[in-house]
Amino acid sequence: MAIKVTMPRLSDTMTEGTVATWLKKVGDKISEGDILAEIETDKATMEFESFNEGTLLHIGIQAGETAPVDSLLAIIGKEGEDISALLAGGDAPAAEAPKADAPAAEAKTETAAPAKAATELPKGVVVVTMPRLSDTMTEGTVATWLKKVGDAVSEGDILAEIETDKATMEFESFNAGTLLYIGIQEGNTAPVDSLLAIIGPAGTDISGIAENYTAGGAATASAPADEETKSAPAAEKAPEAVNNTSDGRILASPLAKKIASDKGIQLNQVKGSGENGRIVKSDIENFTPSAQAQPAAAATSTAPKAETAAPAAPKVFVPAGEVFTEEIKNSQMRKIIAKRLAESLFTAPHYNLVIEVSMDEAMQARAAINSVPDTKVSFNDMVIKACALALKKHPKINSTWKEDAIIINHHVNIGVAVAVEDGLVVPVLRFTDAMSLSQIGGSVRDLAGRAKNKKLGPQEMEGSTFTVSNLGMFGITEFNSIINQPNSAILSVGAIVEKPVVKNGQIVVGNTMMLSLACDHRTIDGATGAQFLQTLKQYIESPVTMLA
Repeated sequence: MAIKVTMPRLSDTMTEGTVATWLKKVGDKISEGDILAEIETDKATMEFESFNEGTLLHIGIQAGETAPVDSLLAIIGKEGEDISALLAGGDAPAAEAPKADAPAAEAKTETAAPAKAATELPKGVVVVTMPRLSDTMTEGTVATWLKKVGDAVSEGDILAEIETDKATMEFESFNAGTLLYIGIQEGNTAPVDSLLAIIGPAGTDISGIAENYTAGGAATASAPADEETKSAPAAEKAPEAVNNTSDGRILASPLAKKIASDKGIQLNQVKGSGENGRIVKSDIENFTPSAQAQPAAAATSTAPKAETAAPAAPKVFVPAGEVFTEEIKNSQMRKIIAKRLAESLFTAPHYNLVIEVSMDEAMQARAAINSVPDTKVSFNDMVIKACALALKKHPKINSTWKEDAIIINHHVNIGVAVAVEDGLVVPVLRFTDAMSLSQIGGSVRDLAGRAKNKKLGPQEMEGSTFTVSNLGMFGITEFNSIINQPNSAILSVGAIVEKPVVKNGQIVVGNTMMLSLACDHRTIDGATGAQFLQTLKQYIESPVTMLA
């Protein structure tokens, strides 16, 4: 059934938007995540992604035209579908704009409530709602409030740390005033668009606002919409992005972040030329990467998952013979891990291919590489590099399953599974095949360190085409992983084991490692997966070939 796509609210103050450029035309096939258009808001020009699949049947606002928020932007549906009723003003499924996940009660009032709710708010008072900080977020948990009721708030101040399904992120204020009310206490979870806080002039009477909002005042929400959060928690507000702060955060304009993400540029390598050192578009376009990436975080391991384990919880004394249980509330991350891995396992027909590789030459090569000053390369870095090169030779492994087609990715973005306190995250190395071993090593250490400290942005965990998971540092010699969809395959890397091997008819001591490739049988046949592993084995056993 055809879906109406409306002009999204891409900033808290946006009332209308201008379509700067259409990147799709009527008749084009649309996949979820495709960029439909560039939309100019009151603060920045931002890319607007599709949350639906199908064919672009109608464009309601032409390039260069301006229209209010919630105006008909486009219609997506099946090719040849009759949309005359929708064009005449008929009903359609929930629009793909940020209201897609709103409760039904709010949806019914979304066209009428805004004007009424807005007139009831005292002058200067702004209602702040639970923002959507990732493309899959439906609810969030307030981890920490950094402001308390009565505190003065300036534009750009960090209000709270919010735990999403992917990371714990800082949420910045888009308004100035005094924090008058907190609607969601620390540790509590609430759906997107729930009342988070109220900001306004000090001493303002806000009695009844929270109750009215709960009763159906969703229209007063000032939280950012889906699209802005693809860049960062406060991505839609370009002027507020500044240089690196004392706590290590790297902030930049949303357009700069998007271009850097597309080009695979690490923002911590770029010097900003904007106000107070802010990184802007021209800084990214003029950036020339150095010969060797410099990691932003100190190296604590040679592998992406070797960060230290969380401190052990105090032991609880349990008298003999007594039954004792403990209930641990599931975090947002744990809920999403459970949901996504179950979906992957039960929708994709998994099979596993296992191969043993000799690591003798790899060990000698790594020792030689690491003898160079300021160079640190792990075996996992070598595996990632080998995977990137092998994927270029076997692009079917680097694919995505769609109901009507198989998408072959000719770019290589490798996701690296990293264990964190609450579960597992998969930061992405973009254009991995173009990176040197030292660049891979530096980037992995940087991403793993920030993942442990919950400082990764959603954009740093999106867009992978293949995934590597390594448990070798824990002594695991062989294991099978669940595919990280929409990838078609994931490589499980075991520990290097010293054991007797046969070489030239003689039993000698050798070092070997087990690799297990989990494949989606819908996209990868057994022979294709086997050929990929053979190529991967050749690269790892002869590391010099990776330099050719």
